[in-house]
Amino acid sequence: MGENINLLYVDDEPINLMLFNRVFKDYFNIITADSGSKGLEILRINPGIKIVVSDMKMPGMNGIEFIKIIKREIPGIPCFIMTGYDMDEEIKEALNIGMVKKCFKKPLDKDDILNSVMNVLGN
Repeated sequence: MGENINLLYVDDEPINLMLFNRVFKDYFNIITADSGSKGLEILRINPGIKIVVSDMKMPGMNGIEFIKIIKREIPGIPCFIMTGYDMDEEIKEALNIGMVKKCFKKPLDKDDILNSVMNVLGN
């Protein structure tokens, strides 16, 4: 499928990073970061990342703040947000302006995420 596609997943909870990697490692080359600032560092040194999936609620920098910086630095990279909470106004706005392709709900839905990511990549 997309084993050679580098996907960056950002979440402050180690169990979520581990789970996402376990579920999607057969489909993508998963790179993880435990904060928005670490995610930015990784993106800046790894231009091969094709997709970003970020948790919304993280200390320091939330998912939308993280994605806003990505969009300034790498405008073409598709970004998705993930939340265990209801969709708030910040997420709705990001979806409306096309900054975020889709909002995924936790617990993660493997098929929804896989289909959405592949669709954005044109696969």
